[in-house]
Amino acid sequence: QVQLVESGGGLVQAGGSLRLSCAASGSIFSINAMGWYRQAPGKQRELVAAITRGGSTNYADSVKGRFTISRDNAKNTVYLQMNSLKPEDTAVYYCNADIRTVVPQRAYWGQGTQVTVSS
Repeated sequence: QVQLVESGGGLVQAGGSLRLSCAASGSIFSINAMGWYRQAPGKQRELVAAITRGGSTNYADSVKGRFTISRDNAKNTVYLQMNSLKPEDTAVYYCNADIRTVVPQRAYWGQGTQVTVSS
């Protein structure tokens, strides 16, 4: 069984920074793309940033230049460094990873971590 465990959320003032981490564990053969999504109250879940196993990245336009996604393949961990946070970044942030185990690759989700940015 695979688990994704997120950490690093919290309350921060506008302009501040937070770093999210997400560690995958279990009977993992390989992890391909990893990413972060977020969902604000009353809104659909949206992609924030994604990174391939080789390190190629893409970002939502709203976070470009402020957020940085990275990963440590040896630790099966993905990170999201969030700088210059704005109140509109307030949301539950979810980790996502495409993982191959004894069954073909599929997407797994973390439980979510709350990020609240006060003005």
